[in-house]
Amino acid sequence: MHVFITGGTGTIGSAVVTELLDHGHTVLALARSDASAQTLRNAGAEVLRGDLADLDVLRSGAAQSDGVISLAFGRDYSTPDALARSIAEESAAVAALGQQLLGSDRPIVTVSGTPWVPGRAATEADPVPTDGPVGGRGRSVTALLDLAAQGLRSTAVRMPRTVHDQGQGGFAGLLTDAARRTGVSGYPGDGSQRWPAVHARDAASLFRLVLESAPAGTAWHAVADEGDAVRDIATVIGRRLGLPVEQVPEENFGPFGPIFAADQPASSTHTREALGWQPKHPGLLADLENIQP
Repeated sequence: MHVFITGGTGTIGSAVVTELLDHGHTVLALARSDASAQTLRNAGAEVLRGDLADLDVLRSGAAQSDGVISLAFGRDYSTPDALARSIAEESAAVAALGQQLLGSDRPIVTVSGTPWVPGRAATEADPVPTDGPVGGRGRSVTALLDLAAQGLRSTAVRMPRTVHDQGQGGFAGLLTDAARRTGVSGYPGDGSQRWPAVHARDAASLFRLVLESAPAGTAWHAVADEGDAVRDIATVIGRRLGLPVEQVPEENFGPFGPIFAADQPASSTHTREALGWQPKHPGLLADLENIQP
């Protein structure tokens, strides 16, 4: 399959590109910079120059493909307005890609977060939130899945709060960045809240499986660790960096504060049983031991 991918140099995307190439697919990847283009070529992908906001470029990439994986997302999460702009840009891109493939029965795989459900682990049957800080993303993914009735094999992979590799990435990576910046490995609330997690290479194998075989209109959970306590995450970070571990106000984490403070475990039982997906790389707490002081 010739696959068009956006976000192919990120933590998840670079692993997905490698996974696809290792399993006999070819890859056309969007690149916004010379550095990204060279990284993608070095990995073995073809390159399409452009930005996520270049909808005509996105349509061109989709038109040349047998399937699409949409992973690109803005990098500025510093304020609620910046986060909203990133979500709006992603939503427009996903809509354009879906419309380009409409009626072709070709697959498109997009990404969202696992939902959170009070009192239990979220499952694949739970809807993603369509309100709150990331509600726009939920609305965009839901709209894409609804196109399954119009000749589009639209699917979604729901990612946990931390996608990690060599101790980097995801919300745990943001905690590490904050610890380096402030001199304290901090966590909001009492730290008992749980975050699900997955290794980037395990997530990549699920993206490939969904692209190849998942039915239209379905959502899947890329969850290896159902829920690691945030205090335990902060403890490993503090030990690796030689910093004190302390509770800090959730406001210290900006627009992510309420999300960081929420208990949000997630299950992937259905995904494993239906698609035969089996995570095999280190869990989050073990992988965080790779953080360099």
